[in-house]
Amino acid sequence: MSDLEDAVRREVEELHRFFVAWFAGEADKAELDSVFASHLDDGVLYITPDGNRIEHAGLLDMLRGTHGANADFRIQVRDVRILRDLGEHLIVTYSEWQKQARFSEPSNNARFTTALMTKAQPFKWLHIHETWLPEAERASDPFDF
Repeated sequence: MSDLEDAVRREVEELHRFFVAWFAGEADKAELDSVFASHLDDGVLYITPDGNRIEHAGLLDMLRGTHGANADFRIQVRDVRILRDLGEHLIVTYSEWQKQARFSEPSNNARFTTALMTKAQPFKWLHIHETWLPEAERASDPFDF
């Protein structure tokens, strides 16, 4: 694994650890801006697995209302890879497995994510698009993380 691939994997995993801490109420509320928002480009667009489009301000507003709302929530990130190196930007893919996700249906779910981010560090996320993994793939996993 190259240094860049390792840095991207750490970026993705650390951001998802923040989500778990946020939903559990273990992250300080100020970390929404200092940790999470600092990773986002001001023009970021997040497309949910259901196809909803959420821009920067809406994403922060959505998360503000979920602090401490799901102490049992867990995430496991898998298969982080750089799909394309575009010079100044990277297309990154990974799967995100969620366990006991109060705000998703089903509560044990999995999604495939494609993200466009800067290559320069600290990384900035420009575009995030999530798609539900097929039921057959989700059903093959015991969600034992």
